[in-house]
Amino acid sequence: MGLIECRGVCKSFGPKLALDHVSLDIPEGKIFGLLGPNGAGKTTLIRIINRITVPASGEVLFKGAPITQRDVEKIGYMPEERGLYRKMKVGEQAVYLAQLKGMSARDAQRELKQWFVRFGIQDWWDKKVEELSKGMAQKLQFITTVVHKPSLMILDEPFSGFDPVNAELIRNEILRLKDEGATIILSTHNMESVEELCDNIALINAAQVVLSGGVEDIRRKYGNNRVEVTYTDVDGTHTDILPAEAGGNAVLSELMGKGAVINSFRELMPRMNDIFIKLVTGEDKI
Repeated sequence: MGLIECRGVCKSFGPKLALDHVSLDIPEGKIFGLLGPNGAGKTTLIRIINRITVPASGEVLFKGAPITQRDVEKIGYMPEERGLYRKMKVGEQAVYLAQLKGMSARDAQRELKQWFVRFGIQDWWDKKVEELSKGMAQKLQFITTVVHKPSLMILDEPFSGFDPVNAELIRNEILRLKDEGATIILSTHNMESVEELCDNIALINAAQVVLSGGVEDIRRKYGNNRVEVTYTDVDGTHTDILPAEAGGNAVLSELMGKGAVINSFRELMPRMNDIFIKLVTGEDKI
């Protein structure tokens, strides 16, 4: 049983079918990648989980029971469309948003100031939000999403607008939060981040789940049973691609029989980006 279970969720907006009998399990304590092209239905599903909108049919379960508003209070949600009150002071707004999630002003100030130091924005506490750069505002949005220590965090394109240094900062914080027991739904188009961070994924395309499971299991499933071997012989160092079955073992045995030294041996698996393209467009780059 997952922390979140979606069972046959359907949703339409006028004639447009946004979700068509979507079912998936989001395991507790894992990072779950929610993938799909623009307009596939990801944001609609996220809004249904947050009870911002309701499904036409189907249900969402939280720890095995229909999700309630009290459950939503345990969720931290950072939407792709960032929303901050530009005229408010940074610290004042952060405390206000933390209080909306049930924190006392005192606890909020204490936790927030620790986060501000960690993110290098402690000098901005008394400045107005409109003075923040896009990256600074992104940091503030992330902090206000996670400061109340929600058991489930939903991050929609959390790396958007960040330079590589700050993107790495956010990646490290996501992994730290996971290590502390949080469950994280990561909605992103950044396939490199999916491979680095996600334990499980679901790919939604044209309103339906077309792929779900563990990231490594999926990459292996779409692989071509090939291995890369690097070896050194009398002619120098070489790298060859071999079939993973007995044929590959036979070549290795032959090389070693001739005195070659095997330097490395690894299974070749496709990138999530190539699997994504194949399933969404039909273009096979694997």
